[in-house]
Amino acid sequence: MLHFPVLRWGEPYKSLEVNKVFHFSTGEPIAEVSQANPGLIARDMRYAERARKVLQEFSSKDLLAMIRKAGEYFSSAELPLGEGTQTPDDFVRQQSATTGLPEKMCRMNMEKLKYVLDEIENILNSLTRGLDLEILSKGYGEEEGLMRSYQANTPVLGMVLPSNSPGVHSLWLPVIPLKIGLVLKPGPQEPWTPWRMSQAFIRAGIPKQAIALYPGAGEVGAAVLSHSPRSLIFGGTGTVNQYKNNPAVQVHGPGFSKILIGDDQVDNWEKYLDLMVDSVLVNSGRSCINCSGIWASRNTKEIADAISKRLGPIAPLPPENEQAALAAFTVPGQARAISEDIDTGLQESGAEEVTNRYRDGDRLVQQERCDFLRPTVIHCQSPDVGMAKKEYMYPFVSVVTCPQDKIINSIGDTLVATAITEDESFRRELIDARNIDRLNLGPVPTIKLNWHQPHEGNIVDFLFRARAFQMS
Repeated sequence: MLHFPVLRWGEPYKSLEVNKVFHFSTGEPIAEVSQANPGLIARDMRYAERARKVLQEFSSKDLLAMIRKAGEYFSSAELPLGEGTQTPDDFVRQQSATTGLPEKMCRMNMEKLKYVLDEIENILNSLTRGLDLEILSKGYGEEEGLMRSYQANTPVLGMVLPSNSPGVHSLWLPVIPLKIGLVLKPGPQEPWTPWRMSQAFIRAGIPKQAIALYPGAGEVGAAVLSHSPRSLIFGGTGTVNQYKNNPAVQVHGPGFSKILIGDDQVDNWEKYLDLMVDSVLVNSGRSCINCSGIWASRNTKEIADAISKRLGPIAPLPPENEQAALAAFTVPGQARAISEDIDTGLQESGAEEVTNRYRDGDRLVQQERCDFLRPTVIHCQSPDVGMAKKEYMYPFVSVVTCPQDKIINSIGDTLVATAITEDESFRRELIDARNIDRLNLGPVPTIKLNWHQPHEGNIVDFLFRARAFQMS
């Protein structure tokens, strides 16, 4: 059986405690995963400073070249895994088998990560606003006749990673060229991406002493956070609330991403139907940038009905089927709990499910070892309806009736807002709205990322602080 070891600064370590990961549908064991523990992490993190020091032995130019080479290895090479190897096709099948994602989505995310690695120099140039990376490495330097100085807040970046979508790994890929080490705690069903990416980095020449990987339970994630001066975590609203006042932790939580249709465009809504459907459906709705709310002042019943006609008939298919659009829920009871929560919300006046008009069967599809939730479109008569501000980890969207002048104050915190309007006054209000993180003006799908723009905070600003510096 395949075995994932712990990586202790690049050195494989097989622990006495191992967990198995299983095929979401057949129950077949796919791999066993060595489990780290908080004591092991505490001991290893005494050497965290070494991670930055070994990276500083290389120029930024050389590290960027290694990262690009790592992209080639990640996407096309046969790389080490335990005592054997893993091909790209193996990676896709194995990742699909334990996460429930259809294989085509695994390939899509793989291509997405390769693109980030290929474009790493341009991405970092955007994130640093053109700053010479050697200034970050050295700590100071002159640029355009001015002394610039930055201090690293940490020698490593700790990350508690999820299992829902491999695409989130794009957020930590720029870290190595900044000469900051990696401390990765993979998601329980998705050890595949962090492991394969680590092996691609090492094969490309990046020093293994800069990379640690600690699979394990919740206490392992807590240990990574407590021992890393800077860390990222992914989670729901509870996680966001727990760490929102901790400057050492950057939280990537729910998206509550939305499409807002202005009064000047809402009568032309049919032009944007494909955009709305794709924003809800792509990647099986598992990303924080998937649209979970469509807001407009009128025509909302018609919009909800048209989306439902497209999404309602979609049903689960085997993961190897190229037409598969839905990911399985592999955690027992999770899909049922979500479906019951929706049913409870629908008891409130003003909320109506529309997809059930076009769906043959129930929303919840239970199989022997996993469950599916079929796409769900809810029409909400006002922003006051509870279902208007819900988000779930599958293709779910509320279509909400709301006057344009009340939309911004009613939508709540929003990761991505696509605003379809040419009304300059409304655009100005959207630009100034502090509850919107990423703003798309015009018909841009919420799921379309510009990798040259920061996402949920600039990773460079998080890892470095500007400081005053003088030298005689």
